[in-house]
Amino acid sequence: MLDAMLWWFTAPLEYTFMRRAVVACLALSLTAPVLGVLLTLRGMSLMGEALSHAILPGVAVAFMLAGFSLPAMMLGGVAAGFVTVAVAGGVTQFSGLKEDAAMASLFLVAMAGGVLIVTRSGNALDLGHVLFGTVLGVDNATLLLVALAGSLILAGLAIAFRALVMEALDPLFLSLQGRHAGWTHALFMMLVVLNLVVGFQTLGTLMAAGLMLLPAAAARYWSQRLEGMLAIAVGLSLVTSVMGLLVSYHAELPTGPSIVLLAGLGYGVSIVMGPCRGLLVRYRRPLRQEAMRERG
Repeated sequence: MLDAMLWWFTAPLEYTFMRRAVVACLALSLTAPVLGVLLTLRGMSLMGEALSHAILPGVAVAFMLAGFSLPAMMLGGVAAGFVTVAVAGGVTQFSGLKEDAAMASLFLVAMAGGVLIVTRSGNALDLGHVLFGTVLGVDNATLLLVALAGSLILAGLAIAFRALVMEALDPLFLSLQGRHAGWTHALFMMLVVLNLVVGFQTLGTLMAAGLMLLPAAAARYWSQRLEGMLAIAVGLSLVTSVMGLLVSYHAELPTGPSIVLLAGLGYGVSIVMGPCRGLLVRYRRPLRQEAMRERG
């Protein structure tokens, strides 16, 4: 029994493409959940999902120009994401429309345009790779690019972490400290875009926000402290990404959906069993209060 379990975990790692996929997923799991927790603190969870779709036109243009080159598609996605964030910020500033509403409008247009570009320049298989990810096709050059992007994101978070948390909780206080909240928000959105483009290699543009949002949302049911939420979110992301790769290998399932479904399963378990606002805790609390009344 033990030998069979050991084989289940180690057999896929005999292949180079699986080892590269594991490293790529681990790099993503160290950064995406941290940004996801900060997004949830801001009440902007859906912003991450919108941005993951907004990078599609840049990916599609890079695909049309350079073929299925993952580094080129990453650069195209970064450019498209930055343009979308800038346009959404401009619309918010000059029209008064809320940023999430502006982003929702832009990502729908961007995604439709990206799908048209891909379908005009490739075939359905190519579109499937773009939308759902190709982590098993990551080569050494792309893995190095993912690692560099992840390191850049970690450095940005380490340098500006206190300002990012402060801007999420109280932008006015940040401004009173002599720091411009708008620049901090812009930096945060750039980090989110860069992380989503890295996630595109693993989960595709449709589900790139999966490892960013689901572990972060689940962590809020296990801890009320920021450091606790960050640790739990990163841990859950690491486990679900690696397990998703192994499940997809043994069951011959698509990798991206397997990872996101396992993250969704963790979220569902957290809703039920989490000690902070979990359903079982909410159910047991009235029972305990009633029992105490009867004893009194």
